[in-house]
Amino acid sequence: MRCPFCGHDDTQVKDSRPTEDNSTIRRRRMCLDCGSRFTTFERVQLRDLTVLKRNGRREPFERDKLIRSISISCRKRPVEADRIERIANSIQRRLESSGESEIPTESVGEMVMDALVALDQVAYVRFASVYRNFREAKDFEDFVGQIGDEEDSGD
Repeated sequence: MRCPFCGHDDTQVKDSRPTEDNSTIRRRRMCLDCGSRFTTFERVQLRDLTVLKRNGRREPFERDKLIRSISISCRKRPVEADRIERIANSIQRRLESSGESEIPTESVGEMVMDALVALDQVAYVRFASVYRNFREAKDFEDFVGQIGDEEDSGD
C-alpha cells in the first residue's frame, strides 16, 4: 500500500479490525519511510459491476458515488454517516449477488429510493427529485401527494 503522504510504496499494518457491520476490515497503517499513520478499509468485491446509464453509456460502478448521492439527500437531516454506509453496503451486496454484471441505473436508483423511504422522508423526496428529474413545483406536489396517499392506505 502506497503512503498517501510521501508516496513510499512500503507500509506496515499496525492494527486490523472489522467494522460494526462486519462488511469491511479497517486497517491502521504506518509508512516505513516517513512514519505517518493512516487508515485503509478493505471490503470483498464479488464481481466488477458496470452501470448502464439512461443514455446508453456504460460506467464502472462507484461505491463512493453512491454514498455521495445518498449523503447529499440526507444533508442536514438526522441521519448518521454509518447508516448511509450500511445502505451503500447493502445495495452493493445486492447488486453483486444479483448475477448481473451490467446494472441499469434505474435499478440502483430504485434501491436507493426503497432504502431512503424507510430512513427519512425528506431525504427520499430530495433523492427522487433528482432521480426522477422534477422540473417544476407541480412535480414535487404530485410526488409528495403520492407519498401521502400511500401512507393513508397503509402501504
